Amino acid sequence: MAATPKQPARVCLGVIAGPHGVRGLVKVKSFTEVPEDVAAYGPVTDESGGQRWTLEPVGQAKGAVLVRLVGVKDRNQAEALRGTRLYVARSALPEVAEDEVFYHADLIGLAAEAPDGRPLGQVKAVDNYGAGDLLEIVDAEGRSLLLPFTRAVVPEVDLAAGRLVVVAPEEVTVPPDGGAEEGRES
Repeated sequence: MAATPKQPARVCLGVIAGPHGVRGLVKVKSFTEVPEDVAAYGPVTDESGGQRWTLEPVGQAKGAVLVRLVGVKDRNQAEALRGTRLYVARSALPEVAEDEVFYHADLIGLAAEAPDGRPLGQVKAVDNYGAGDLLEIVDAEGRSLLLPFTRAVVPEVDLAAGRLVVVAPEEVTVPPDGGAEEGRES
């Protein structure tokens, strides 16, 4: 599947958290549903696309996947890669089989609208702190609002149109200009 104008051409599968041992292994914080799948979609690149690695998972350690990066032979090389985000072509990922399942990368950048069509902002991030996914919506003035990504709060997601509809919970007031009064993060 080719990326549409609303889909990114590449998707971040994880980030190198640091070295492990002295033989070039790295700890990768995986963003895939099954952590070891960080290596399942073929070679990965850094954010610029300038460096490319084949990943070989070898185990787990403290919430990370232990990975051998082909070509990285020692701790110094592994340490130099700390913080490197690992990307794969969007076309390498499988199609989502369920209607209400989305890749986070496909949601980021969507326009958020009220049910009446009034613009509320744009999805900046999808986070999960343990109690479910949260959408971070940022308005034109840079104000940020976190809302649960549930069917009740987001009843419609239209990837083709590049938008989603948001019904803010009662305890959150969204002023007419699309910013957030209550629940706003500074």
